[in-house]
Amino acid sequence: MHPYRHRLAALVFALAAALPLVASAAPAVLDSARITALESAIASQDIKQITSVLLQVDGQVAYEGYFNGGTAETLNDVRSASKSVTAMLVGAAIGDGSLPGVQARVYDYFPAFTAGHPVDPRLRAMTVEDLLTMSTLWECDDENAFSAGNEERMYVTEHWLDFALSLPVKGFAPWMTRPEDSPHGRAHAYCTANSFVLGAVLEQATKRPLADYAAQVLERPLGITTSTWNRSPEGIGMGGGGTRYRSRDLARLGELVLAEGRWQGKQLIPTRYVRAMLSAQATAGDGSDYGYQWWGLKLPVDGHDSTVWTMSGNGGNYVFVIPGKKLVAVITSQAYNRSYAHPQSRRILTEFLLPALR
Repeated sequence: MHPYRHRLAALVFALAAALPLVASAAPAVLDSARITALESAIASQDIKQITSVLLQVDGQVAYEGYFNGGTAETLNDVRSASKSVTAMLVGAAIGDGSLPGVQARVYDYFPAFTAGHPVDPRLRAMTVEDLLTMSTLWECDDENAFSAGNEERMYVTEHWLDFALSLPVKGFAPWMTRPEDSPHGRAHAYCTANSFVLGAVLEQATKRPLADYAAQVLERPLGITTSTWNRSPEGIGMGGGGTRYRSRDLARLGELVLAEGRWQGKQLIPTRYVRAMLSAQATAGDGSDYGYQWWGLKLPVDGHDSTVWTMSGNGGNYVFVIPGKKLVAVITSQAYNRSYAHPQSRRILTEFLLPALR
């Protein structure tokens, strides 16, 4: 189907909705030439494997297009963008008192493990904030195939939690930057096991399966009626990837963050936590800022390099949040493990969507 037909279907879907995502002013007017150029680039495969593009400004849908078989009802596998949702759930758990705060110690939530395994005192001191910022002392790096904690090693084991909690302490060779010499005092290493253990901590703290807790404190309040969460072989909710949402529901999650955790008069996530989540807590290897499982990318906005906070997942799946423009942009894609995936999704934002705003 031609992308314009997908666009028309999206507009019909939008008009059929009883209410906008949030009550607000009239939708923004876009430069149609930019939107036509975007759709042409997707149709010609200059931009590949994109399944949806959704732009909201001031709480209103300004553009919604579906491509390459994607529809408004498609549950998109957003891969590691799930990590950002897990971070939001940590904030909700702090807000409702299930977690005392980001300084809660991780191993304290797994007494059965610590009773039968010796744990290095340095690991005993590990906090939820260390998990959130990808700066634990575990030797765990998904970008290093030789790392003991590489996610692919975890996936082929029967007990993911034991795998993670048993990881050795990271060492620092003379040429490696130690935490005390790193920006923000944290040595960042991207480690999916961190996010998985965050989900396990949440299950212990809330006494509920991760998917059930997400439905209770985030999804149902936001009007999200359909999602799927993966589980590990031992049945623990997978906080590190593979969650599936419709594009409009991803936008709702972005709008909640844009509103600093407040939705329809109710504070779902503490404002202070959301601000910390979208603040530089560590610096990633590519120079990007890293907050609480959210990325702070350096992207051109209005002709200037700016920090744009985003959920990000393999394949080029993104939820961009730009408070200064009251903007949320959702891009879903199936370009999994492709080198062009992330650059082209960022290009959609910077070369088409942002310039289309009048």
